[in-house]
Amino acid sequence: MSIVVICSGGPYDEIYPLERFKNIQDIVFIGADYGSIYLLDAGITPKEVLGDFDSLSEEDWDRVSKVVKHIDKVKAEKDETDTDLALLRALSYHPAEIYLTGVTGGRLDHFEAAIRSIYRVQQANPHIEIKIINSHNEIRILLPGKHTILRDEKFRYISFFAFEEMVENVTLRGVKYETTNETIEIGTSRFTSNELILEQGYISFSSGICLMIRSSD
Repeated sequence: MSIVVICSGGPYDEIYPLERFKNIQDIVFIGADYGSIYLLDAGITPKEVLGDFDSLSEEDWDRVSKVVKHIDKVKAEKDETDTDLALLRALSYHPAEIYLTGVTGGRLDHFEAAIRSIYRVQQANPHIEIKIINSHNEIRILLPGKHTILRDEKFRYISFFAFEEMVENVTLRGVKYETTNETIEIGTSRFTSNELILEQGYISFSSGICLMIRSSD
């Protein structure tokens, strides 16, 4: 399995346009709580849905239960968020990429929880490319090494931040503001709003955890 798309129940205007995934081969859709309704509204029947479904009306629940074959309804009182559970389920498909949408906007605690969840899962699964996406942004956790960055006119601006610990020996190439063996300190905003000037560039660093955010204008 190459791609898993998780849709959670954040504000609708924050949802990445799901229709853009519809014609991709070898893709699985997972609905987390109200994200299952967003998928159905986009004409996509999720492979499975999970969560406590406390945000669904009786009509919504009836709609989901009639068309989705694999439903995992859990108790509302639990240690994990619905997005946590969906991420763990996504790993069972052995994907090359995982996309999460519907986790930004609205409640900031849920957004922070989602970032920390992908951080934990990314560390344990460095071979998987995990992204949080919405209508205007793409967020990734980068581990030490070299990471190719492809040009994308939708997400024109690229920013880099130290996450949990400073990022050392940072080299940026193919971008407007290149660096060689620099350090991204915790708390600095110096690496905000860079731009690719080539079709592809890269970031490399020797240690630390880097939060990369790509944004549209």
